[in-house]
Amino acid sequence: MTSVELPELSGKVALITGASRGIGYGIAEALVARGDRVCITGRGEDALKEAVEKLGADRVIGVAGKAHDEAHQALAVERTMEAFGRVDFLVNNAGTNPVFGPIADMDLNVARKVFETNVLSALGFAQKTWHAWQKDNGGAIVNIASVAGVSASPFIAAYGISKAAMINLTVQLAHEFSPKVRANAIAPAVVKTKFAQALYEGREAEAAASYPLGRLGVPSDIGGAAAFLTSEQSDWITGQTLVVDGGIFLNAGVG
Repeated sequence: MTSVELPELSGKVALITGASRGIGYGIAEALVARGDRVCITGRGEDALKEAVEKLGADRVIGVAGKAHDEAHQALAVERTMEAFGRVDFLVNNAGTNPVFGPIADMDLNVARKVFETNVLSALGFAQKTWHAWQKDNGGAIVNIASVAGVSASPFIAAYGISKAAMINLTVQLAHEFSPKVRANAIAPAVVKTKFAQALYEGREAEAAASYPLGRLGVPSDIGGAAAFLTSEQSDWITGQTLVVDGGIFLNAGVG
């Protein structure tokens, strides 16, 4: 992207976790495209640097680290404030799903890791963003949940339970942080990312056939939803979960 193509600065700043690729990157792309400045986080230093360069290093910074690490959370918020002077929007996208199998045999230590990354990291980032900027100046939080959090999710129960907790965390934040800060969640179905690759690789047409809209999601679908939930057009929406699922829930009870 050249300087001629860059949109006029919006004056707003976002912190997006887990954004070196996939859904997080798609959200960063959408917010940069409207003029926001953005801090993205991710575990891999190299992937993060590449994402920053692609998004535009004059408007985007990256802070590498593990989402559940409180020191990393503090550093990411601190660097955002140092670079841009504010942090209007927090998008909690970082997540993990390292276990596949029946709930009866779930390794509880693995379940703890899932909760640390998917839920406690989001709470930690929300607390730190609140104290650094949003408490006095307002803003919005968007938590990336999943359709697995609003329905049964066989063989990925730890992930589904954590996403259900993420949805309730959203409600709690919306209640306690009002009226200064709005908090909403997005619950995507299967989006074509490396994270979800095992759910469709080698059988995408078959996987997409069950969706009324005829395709799987792509990161820009979630980017558009996040852009809306951090815009003035959604100023009277808080505590809600927006399901972005290509219509898959329309099939519930069919058959």
